[in-house]
Amino acid sequence: MNTHPNIVHDHVGAQHTVPQVAQASANRRAFTSIETLKSNVSQSDALRKFSSPGPASILRNLRLGPLQRIAEVYVPFHLYRVDYDLGREHQARLFAIDAVEGSLDLFEFPAIPQQGELIQLETRNALPVTLNDDASQKLMREKALRLIFQQGFFKLRDANVTTTRIRIDLHRAYWLAFYGNDTARCRVLDATRGRIEGAKASALFESWLSA
Repeated sequence: MNTHPNIVHDHVGAQHTVPQVAQASANRRAFTSIETLKSNVSQSDALRKFSSPGPASILRNLRLGPLQRIAEVYVPFHLYRVDYDLGREHQARLFAIDAVEGSLDLFEFPAIPQQGELIQLETRNALPVTLNDDASQKLMREKALRLIFQQGFFKLRDANVTTTRIRIDLHRAYWLAFYGNDTARCRVLDATRGRIEGAKASALFESWLSA
Protein backbone atom coordinates (compact mmCIF):
# COMPACT_ATOMS: atom_id res chain seq x y z
CA MET A 1 0.00 0.00 0.00
CA ASN A 2 1.56 3.30 -1.04
CA THR A 3 1.45 6.01 1.56
CA HIS A 4 0.04 9.47 0.88
CA PRO A 5 -0.82 10.60 4.39
CA ASN A 6 -1.49 14.27 5.09
CA ILE A 7 0.18 13.90 8.42
CA VAL A 8 2.96 15.63 10.32
CA HIS A 9 5.49 13.11 11.62
CA ASP A 10 7.89 13.06 14.54
CA HIS A 11 11.01 11.24 13.37
CA VAL A 12 12.25 8.46 15.59
CA GLY A 13 15.97 9.19 15.41
CA ALA A 14 18.96 9.88 13.26
CA GLN A 15 19.86 6.20 13.17
CA HIS A 16 16.92 5.60 10.81
CA THR A 17 16.55 6.83 7.26
CA VAL A 18 13.23 8.62 7.24
CA PRO A 19 11.34 8.38 3.94
CA GLN A 20 9.66 11.37 2.38
CA VAL A 21 5.94 10.80 3.03
CA ALA A 22 4.07 13.32 0.95
CA GLN A 23 5.33 16.27 2.95
CA ALA A 24 4.05 18.71 0.34
CA SER A 25 0.59 17.20 0.64
CA ALA A 26 0.80 17.47 4.41
CA ASN A 27 1.63 21.14 4.11
CA ARG A 28 -1.48 21.68 2.01
CA ARG A 29 -3.80 20.33 4.69
CA ALA A 30 -5.44 23.21 6.50
CA PHE A 31 -4.97 23.60 10.22
CA THR A 32 -8.06 22.70 12.25
CA SER A 33 -8.91 24.15 15.65
CA ILE A 34 -10.00 21.42 18.07
CA GLU A 35 -10.48 20.75 21.75
CA THR A 36 -8.93 17.53 22.95
CA LEU A 37 -8.46 15.67 26.18
CA LYS A 38 -5.02 16.20 27.63
CA SER A 39 -2.70 13.40 26.58
CA ASN A 40 -1.37 11.11 29.31
CA VAL A 41 1.44 9.80 27.08
CA SER A 42 4.37 11.99 26.03
CA GLN A 43 6.29 11.51 22.81
CA SER A 44 9.17 9.82 24.69
CA ASP A 45 6.73 7.55 26.55
CA ALA A 46 5.09 6.57 23.27
CA LEU A 47 8.45 5.81 21.72
CA ARG A 48 9.33 3.54 24.65
CA LYS A 49 6.01 1.72 24.31
CA PHE A 50 6.48 1.15 20.59
CA SER A 51 10.14 0.17 20.99
CA SER A 52 9.75 -2.29 23.86
CA PRO A 53 11.97 -5.35 23.23
CA GLY A 54 10.82 -8.94 23.08
CA PRO A 55 9.90 -11.74 20.67
CA ALA A 56 6.89 -9.81 19.33
CA SER A 57 9.13 -6.86 18.50
CA ILE A 58 11.59 -9.07 16.61
CA LEU A 59 8.79 -10.66 14.58
CA ARG A 60 7.24 -7.27 13.87
CA ASN A 61 10.53 -5.89 12.59
CA LEU A 62 10.96 -8.89 10.32
CA ARG A 63 7.43 -8.45 8.97
CA LEU A 64 7.14 -4.65 8.75
CA GLY A 65 10.69 -3.36 9.01
CA PRO A 66 12.17 -1.15 11.74
CA LEU A 67 10.26 1.62 13.49
CA GLN A 68 10.78 4.78 11.43
CA ARG A 69 8.60 7.54 12.86
CA ILE A 70 5.72 8.32 15.17
CA ALA A 71 3.00 10.95 15.01
CA GLU A 72 0.25 12.17 17.33
CA VAL A 73 -3.20 12.34 15.74
CA TYR A 74 -6.62 13.34 17.05
CA VAL A 75 -9.94 11.56 16.67
CA PRO A 76 -13.31 13.31 17.09
CA PHE A 77 -15.75 11.74 19.54
CA HIS A 78 -19.45 12.19 20.21
CA LEU A 79 -20.44 12.20 23.89
CA TYR A 80 -23.70 10.60 25.05
CA ARG A 81 -25.54 10.21 28.30
CA VAL A 82 -26.88 6.64 28.44
CA ASP A 83 -29.79 6.05 30.82
CA TYR A 84 -31.16 2.65 31.77
CA ASP A 85 -32.93 0.86 34.61
CA LEU A 86 -31.68 -2.22 36.43
CA GLY A 87 -34.64 -3.44 38.41
CA ARG A 88 -35.68 -0.42 40.47
CA GLU A 89 -32.30 1.27 40.20
CA HIS A 90 -31.73 3.97 37.61
CA GLN A 91 -28.29 4.28 35.99
CA ALA A 92 -26.85 7.18 34.01
CA ARG A 93 -23.42 6.87 32.40
CA LEU A 94 -21.40 8.99 29.99
CA PHE A 95 -19.91 7.25 26.98
CA ALA A 96 -18.02 8.67 24.00
CA ILE A 97 -18.00 7.03 20.57
CA ASP A 98 -15.62 7.92 17.77
CA ALA A 99 -17.31 10.09 15.15
CA VAL A 100 -15.35 8.63 12.22
CA GLU A 101 -16.63 5.06 11.91
CA GLY A 102 -17.83 4.22 15.41
CA SER A 103 -15.42 1.28 15.35
CA LEU A 104 -13.18 2.17 18.30
CA ASP A 105 -13.93 1.06 21.85
CA LEU A 106 -16.27 3.28 23.84
CA PHE A 107 -14.63 5.64 26.29
CA GLU A 108 -16.45 6.24 29.59
CA PHE A 109 -16.29 9.52 31.50
CA PRO A 110 -17.13 9.92 35.21
CA ALA A 111 -18.53 13.39 34.40
CA ILE A 112 -18.81 15.78 31.47
CA PRO A 113 -15.26 17.01 30.74
CA GLN A 114 -14.63 20.52 32.02
CA GLN A 115 -12.44 23.18 30.44
CA GLY A 116 -9.54 22.32 32.74
CA GLU A 117 -9.47 18.79 31.28
CA LEU A 118 -9.38 19.97 27.67
CA ILE A 119 -6.81 21.85 25.65
CA GLN A 120 -7.40 23.80 22.46
CA LEU A 121 -4.91 23.44 19.66
CA GLU A 122 -4.38 23.91 15.94
CA THR A 123 -3.43 20.75 14.09
CA ARG A 124 -3.28 19.17 10.65
CA ASN A 125 -3.52 15.70 12.21
CA ALA A 126 -7.23 15.59 13.05
CA LEU A 127 -9.49 13.00 11.47
CA PRO A 128 -12.77 14.37 10.05
CA VAL A 129 -16.24 13.68 11.45
CA THR A 130 -18.01 11.33 9.05
CA LEU A 131 -20.77 9.78 11.20
CA ASN A 132 -24.07 11.64 11.15
CA ASP A 133 -26.14 11.95 14.31
CA ASP A 134 -28.55 9.10 13.47
CA ALA A 135 -25.78 6.60 12.73
CA SER A 136 -23.78 7.73 15.75
CA GLN A 137 -26.74 7.37 18.11
CA LYS A 138 -27.67 3.94 16.74
CA LEU A 139 -24.10 2.65 17.12
CA MET A 140 -23.84 4.12 20.61
CA ARG A 141 -26.97 2.32 21.75
CA GLU A 142 -25.78 -1.01 20.31
CA LYS A 143 -22.27 -0.72 21.78
CA ALA A 144 -23.51 0.52 25.16
CA LEU A 145 -25.94 -2.41 25.41
CA ARG A 146 -23.18 -4.86 24.54
CA LEU A 147 -20.85 -3.33 27.10
CA ILE A 148 -23.47 -3.35 29.86
CA PHE A 149 -24.31 -7.00 29.18
CA GLN A 150 -20.60 -7.90 29.20
CA GLN A 151 -20.39 -6.37 32.66
CA GLY A 152 -22.96 -8.91 33.87
CA PHE A 153 -26.11 -6.82 33.97
CA PHE A 154 -28.36 -9.41 32.35
CA LYS A 155 -31.60 -8.00 33.79
CA LEU A 156 -31.39 -4.98 31.53
CA ARG A 157 -34.09 -4.75 28.88
CA ASP A 158 -33.37 -3.06 25.53
CA ALA A 159 -36.46 -0.86 25.82
CA ASN A 160 -35.10 0.71 29.01
CA VAL A 161 -32.06 2.25 27.32
CA THR A 162 -32.07 5.86 26.12
CA THR A 163 -29.19 7.84 24.65
CA THR A 164 -28.89 11.63 24.69
CA ARG A 165 -26.20 13.46 22.72
CA ILE A 166 -24.21 16.04 24.70
CA ARG A 167 -22.98 18.78 22.40
CA ILE A 168 -19.31 19.26 23.10
CA ASP A 169 -16.27 19.59 20.84
CA LEU A 170 -14.28 16.56 21.94
CA HIS A 171 -11.21 14.83 20.52
CA ARG A 172 -8.90 12.18 21.92
CA ALA A 173 -5.21 11.79 21.10
CA TYR A 174 -3.56 8.69 19.68
CA TRP A 175 0.07 7.98 18.80
CA LEU A 176 0.75 6.20 15.52
CA ALA A 177 3.96 4.26 14.88
CA PHE A 178 5.09 3.68 11.29
CA TYR A 179 7.38 0.88 10.19
CA GLY A 180 9.39 0.17 7.05
CA ASN A 181 9.87 2.54 4.14
CA ASP A 182 6.87 2.63 1.86
CA THR A 183 3.69 1.53 3.59
CA ALA A 184 0.81 3.06 5.50
CA ARG A 185 0.84 0.26 8.07
CA CYS A 186 0.79 1.51 11.64
CA ARG A 187 0.41 0.53 15.26
CA VAL A 188 -1.77 2.63 17.54
CA LEU A 189 -1.32 3.79 21.12
CA ASP A 190 -4.26 5.33 22.99
CA ALA A 191 -2.74 8.48 24.52
CA THR A 192 -5.46 8.70 27.18
CA ARG A 193 -5.48 5.11 28.44
CA GLY A 194 -1.81 4.48 27.64
CA ARG A 195 -2.45 1.15 25.94
CA ILE A 196 -1.61 -0.32 22.54
CA GLU A 197 -4.76 -0.74 20.48
CA GLY A 198 -5.72 -3.68 18.30
CA ALA A 199 -6.43 -4.34 14.65
CA LYS A 200 -9.64 -2.31 14.36
CA ALA A 201 -7.85 0.86 15.50
CA SER A 202 -4.99 0.24 13.05
CA ALA A 203 -7.52 -0.32 10.26
CA LEU A 204 -9.26 2.98 11.02
CA PHE A 205 -6.05 5.01 10.79
CA GLU A 206 -4.67 3.10 7.82
CA SER A 207 -7.91 3.79 5.93
CA TRP A 208 -7.55 7.51 6.72
CA LEU A 209 -3.89 7.54 5.70
CA SER A 210 -4.56 5.89 2.35
CA ALA A 211 -7.64 7.99 1.47
